[in-house]
Amino acid sequence: MRTLALTAFVFALAFAPLAHAAQSGGVILTIDGATGDGKPHAFTLADLEKLPPAEIKTATPWHDGVQQFGGVLMSDLMKAVGAKGTMLHVHALDDYKSDVPVADFDKYKPIMAYLHDGKPMPVRDKGPLFIVYPYDSDPALRNEMFYTRSAWQIASITVE
Repeated sequence: MRTLALTAFVFALAFAPLAHAAQSGGVILTIDGATGDGKPHAFTLADLEKLPPAEIKTATPWHDGVQQFGGVLMSDLMKAVGAKGTMLHVHALDDYKSDVPVADFDKYKPIMAYLHDGKPMPVRDKGPLFIVYPYDSDPALRNEMFYTRSAWQIASITVE
């Protein structure tokens, strides 16, 4: 029991800065690599909210029933930075890494979600950012390959 409490405490300390950043208007996402100007682009939640909104209602393997996610289309996010690559290397707060092909964006229309059921997502519940595919729209999306592309607690993306 003590180990569990200590682990929870360490986890909370590790992610507190990002949770605070999301609440206080700080940077929650950095995109670098093959951007239009070759420079890193930093986004606050307010910056993401200025992009055209998108919504997906879908069941996921991580939730019960159909869920509503709000955010921005990944294609619009990539346009915002002038992305010139074909692959995204997504890095999460817990060191999870996922590769997401840019070709998915036109074909499947995934979003960078920052809302779940109309509310900002806390770090402890896959936030503040989560790549969500519309899994219910195509049976091809309901498999491990797309589930691994659906990173959550996203902190940065490198375009290649």
